[in-house]
Amino acid sequence: MKAIMRQAAMMAVSGLLLTGLSWAQTSSIAGVVKGEDGKGLKDALVKIERKDIKGNYKVKTNKKGEYFHAGLPLGVYKITLEVGGRDVDQVDNVRTRLGDPTEINFDLQQMKARRDAMQKAAETGQLSQEQMREMSPEQRAAMEKQLKERQQQLAKNKELNAAFNEGMEALKTKNFEAAVQGFTKASELDPKQHVVWGNMAEAYMGLGGQKTGAEQEAAFTKAMEAYGKAIELNPSDAAYHNNYALALARQKKFAEAQAELEKAAQLNPPGAGQYYYNLGAVLVNTGQIEPAGEAFKKAIEADPNYANAQYQYGVYLVSKATTTPDGKIVPPPGTKEAFEKYLQLDPSGPFADAAKGMLSSMEATVQTEYTNPDAKKKGGKRK
Repeated sequence: MKAIMRQAAMMAVSGLLLTGLSWAQTSSIAGVVKGEDGKGLKDALVKIERKDIKGNYKVKTNKKGEYFHAGLPLGVYKITLEVGGRDVDQVDNVRTRLGDPTEINFDLQQMKARRDAMQKAAETGQLSQEQMREMSPEQRAAMEKQLKERQQQLAKNKELNAAFNEGMEALKTKNFEAAVQGFTKASELDPKQHVVWGNMAEAYMGLGGQKTGAEQEAAFTKAMEAYGKAIELNPSDAAYHNNYALALARQKKFAEAQAELEKAAQLNPPGAGQYYYNLGAVLVNTGQIEPAGEAFKKAIEADPNYANAQYQYGVYLVSKATTTPDGKIVPPPGTKEAFEKYLQLDPSGPFADAAKGMLSSMEATVQTEYTNPDAKKKGGKRK
């Protein structure tokens, strides 16, 4: 600032050498602009607008954040600071004077601190007397409106959280009707919460499992709609695609289920093995053996170390085994390897004994000779 004053003094001396009259009729404005980091802000634009008589002037700050504009007619001005093409602060009704420059400084660090304090006050609803005095009537009106909206939002969020938590508690205890009610209420309070729709879909699927006929179909339809809404709001969540696929498979919509699982696998490749295994399990439970085998195969392709998928794929292959004329069981290629891989990965797992039994049966020969149980025993008495 001292440098600016010296510069102003030198200009004043120069002006007096030329003409005392012209200096008597002009004034100057100077100051320093500090950025949010507290340092001088270079190349900030200071716009000087005369209010009593039309006139506009501009000056940029130097590398120290200093600016100076001389030769301004005496008058009343509005000083506006522009940074990055946007007006960020202003000082109005600045009356210039003869002699020393009128000093107008801008401190964006202090501005930010005040702004943060005002935001915090708006969030808490507690404004200090000093903050109230600094606000114009328009600002106070806007703040009061914001506070009112904030209070309404807080009340709404409280109600939303309560409804969601009710739904979750009911879902945990498999009270699916109560869960549906809780999630439905939450969705009405805020329809943009994907987690609400995702859990609502789960609740409807559970409810459908407890119903039959038209009621079951209606519950499953609602589940499909809820899954669709969850995916629409959060399409990058692989779990939603996975769960949606399982629901589709349960309704025997296998092509759609496959497509959803492909999306889930793309979004979360490390989880692809689990996604396909889940599909295979659902397909087995609905009697769809061939699609189930394909799903278990895909699970292994995605994760060769997925032990349970290896076992289930082996079981699927056993179902396709044939028997030779001499009674030997001939399983499809890969069957033995699947069971062996399972035992290698999980030697004491839940399917370990079954896998060992399958491997033993492959070495056995089926009894093909027919014996009449009513035939006479060899060496029996003749009548």
